[in-house]
Amino acid sequence: MKKTLCVFMGVLVIAISLMTLFGGRDITDSNYIKYVEFNVTKSALQAAVDLDISSQSENNKLDFITLLAYLGAKYGGDFSKFKYSDMTDFAQKLSDGESEESLTKDMKYYSYYKEAYGAALNGMAGAYEEEREDDSGNKVMEQKYGIRWFSPIAKTFPYSCYDDFGAVRTYGYTRPHLGHDMMAAVGTPVIAVESGKVECMGWNRYGGWRIGIRSNDSKRYWYYAHLRQNRPFAENLKEGDTVKAGDVIGYVGRTGYSDTENTNGITESHLHIGLELVFNEKQKESDNEIWIDISAITSLLEKHQSAVLRNSETKEFTRQFEYNEKQ
Repeated sequence: MKKTLCVFMGVLVIAISLMTLFGGRDITDSNYIKYVEFNVTKSALQAAVDLDISSQSENNKLDFITLLAYLGAKYGGDFSKFKYSDMTDFAQKLSDGESEESLTKDMKYYSYYKEAYGAALNGMAGAYEEEREDDSGNKVMEQKYGIRWFSPIAKTFPYSCYDDFGAVRTYGYTRPHLGHDMMAAVGTPVIAVESGKVECMGWNRYGGWRIGIRSNDSKRYWYYAHLRQNRPFAENLKEGDTVKAGDVIGYVGRTGYSDTENTNGITESHLHIGLELVFNEKQKESDNEIWIDISAITSLLEKHQSAVLRNSETKEFTRQFEYNEKQ
């Protein structure tokens, strides 16, 4: 939503370069990754996370990013080739005590996929504690290990979505759509997918009222756009604030596509959510930004939604249950 025409040309040039990657050209300079094409499917992502979770009681614990990186290197990033047996065979060898280094030593681009997929997914699964109500109605904190990120749409609120990453947008200039659209009613609470720091808030002619949140490891920049007219943001939220995964940060709307602030320039209300990967600060606000297709991620998170409560006086929503991540 905040692009110039040169972004499209830059992405095209880099994509062409990627096609030659496995013919001997590399896609990184001496310091940091320049391009990531994230084609991990929901089925592969779900399988890797499930194996990670189920291994936590074993001596040799599995890491879902390691499993995906192995398959990324094996398939050249093309997860249309995904076979569950390929993942489980590798997982079994790790469980049996074989080292990651020995199993991947002949994979030229394994380290690239490990870093790239790590930047996209680090922290999605792990240990945390979450509040729940016991049989007596008392709230207690429960220790868990599992998915720690939340769907961008609050629990019980209807929505629909489709994968339109890369589709053409023409407002202002012709450019690719570098996000994921989730169609929902105006006023639907928008949820922070993961914990992080509010890096920007305010108006953008393309995204309307929008929020940008940087992950705690600084590798991911989540962009939530087209928020509600007049009251777009969660009450008292401001730049520099720290939010937790599952917090209410704003409300679905249809603002944007206008130089005039607070204008409803979008025909259908929806949340545009994008994910930018940052390997070097030079990439932020540049012609070489790395935005990835997150349809598999949002699909996986459909069953992990944050329950919210409405304040009848302020008409604002807040999360219902407390939540804390563990290291």
